[in-house]
Amino acid sequence: MYIDADTAPDSRNDQAIKLHGPEAFAGMRAAGKAAAQVLDMLVGEVKEGVTAERIDTLARDFVLDHGWIPACMGYRGYQHTTCISLNHVVCHGIPGPRAFRSGDIANIDVTVIVDGWHGDHSRMYGVGDVSRKARRLMDVTWESLQRGIAAVKPGATLGDIGHAIQSFVESQRCSVVRDFCGHGLGRVFHDNPNVVHFGKPGQGPELRPGMFFTIEPMVNLGKHAVSILPDGWTAVTRDRSLSAQFEHSIGVTEDGCEIFTLSPLGLDTPHTLSDPN
Repeated sequence: MYIDADTAPDSRNDQAIKLHGPEAFAGMRAAGKAAAQVLDMLVGEVKEGVTAERIDTLARDFVLDHGWIPACMGYRGYQHTTCISLNHVVCHGIPGPRAFRSGDIANIDVTVIVDGWHGDHSRMYGVGDVSRKARRLMDVTWESLQRGIAAVKPGATLGDIGHAIQSFVESQRCSVVRDFCGHGLGRVFHDNPNVVHFGKPGQGPELRPGMFFTIEPMVNLGKHAVSILPDGWTAVTRDRSLSAQFEHSIGVTEDGCEIFTLSPLGLDTPHTLSDPN
């Protein structure tokens, strides 16, 4: 089930979880920082009247100007640098001509390749006068990610992560999306293991030093069911309730974990653009 990443082919291996060494951690730090820098740059750009297309163009230009590679462009036919998911869109929202309006909440998800390593990161942006319930949803989602990360240490299991997230979210009368999950990554964009955001303690693969994966809970204000729109990408809440997501790329260390995608400017908390009062 576990293999040395240095001996693994640079493609998805459906039977094994890769374990990485110190050089890989250095590569992931650079890639994760790059992804966080993209989203930091967008903080002052996500505002009323600006289109999602414009935000995607800014992200693409920023990535290319730094000599990095936008991982999503061309991935399974996708043609954009970011996914921008507004309000009741759970994930994989396609940047389009619709302009941001006061009260919107948006998840912006970006993956950047730096020297072959993938940094995958998303966070929430609030626009203008965001409702109290939307701010609370972002708070709950952010806190659920922190609790999932806190469960990561050698000897724990993926079920421990899922349980930490699910138990908190449901205690806040929200729901965890079941249809999408976190994933292994490194030199491969989507790799093993799958990291679901619900589960029972002690279940699933054991966490070992050198594992790289994302934790990216999607939390709905209503029920957890989602639908996929005809474009084949955009996932929305079936009951049209608001949805939020935060994502970090992490690596398991000898005594816990390292977060690769922390904001250099400290801008990855829920109220980046919305009024916290």
